[in-house]
Amino acid sequence: MARSHRVTPGPGQESVWDYPRPPRLERGTRRVRIQLGGSVILDTTDSWRVLETSHPPTVYVPRSAFTGCELRPAGQRTRCEWKGTASYVDLVVGDVVAPAVAWGYPEPTPAFAPLAAYLTVYPEGVDGVWLDDEPVRPQPGGFYGGWVTEDVVGPFKGEPGTMFW
Repeated sequence: MARSHRVTPGPGQESVWDYPRPPRLERGTRRVRIQLGGSVILDTTDSWRVLETSHPPTVYVPRSAFTGCELRPAGQRTRCEWKGTASYVDLVVGDVVAPAVAWGYPEPTPAFAPLAAYLTVYPEGVDGVWLDDEPVRPQPGGFYGGWVTEDVVGPFKGEPGTMFW
C-alpha cells in the first residue's frame, strides 16, 4: 500500500503517514491508565510517544508509575534499529500474570535516551489501556506495539497486505 492510499486525517487527527522514519520521540500530553487483574496498575500523565511512519504511536510510561503489580523480568529481548535492545517484563497482579507484555530500553541509543526508565505495554495483553478516557486498541498484526485511538488514522503497518512495507 502506497502513501496515496493513506486516510486523510480529519480535524484533531494525525496520519501515521506524516510520522518520520527514523522515528521521532515526543512528550505525551494525555493521561495514561492501565488495568490488569481488575486493578488499575498505572495512572500517570508522564509519558513519551514514539512516532514512526505507518505505525500508530507507541506510548512509554515510567517504570516507577506502575503500582500494585510486580514487574518481573521475562528473559525475552528484541532489537530495534532505532532504539536499541529491548528487555521484556511480565506484569503480575496476585495470580494474574501477563507474560512479556511490557518492554523497555534500559540502555537506549542516544536519540532515545529519555526512554531508559520507561516501559510500554501491548494493549491486548492487559485488561485495558486508556488515553484520557478513550480505550486504546492494539496495532494490528500481533507483533507491533502501537496504540490505536480515534485521533490517529492509517492504514497501519500490521494490517493485511502490509508485510513488505
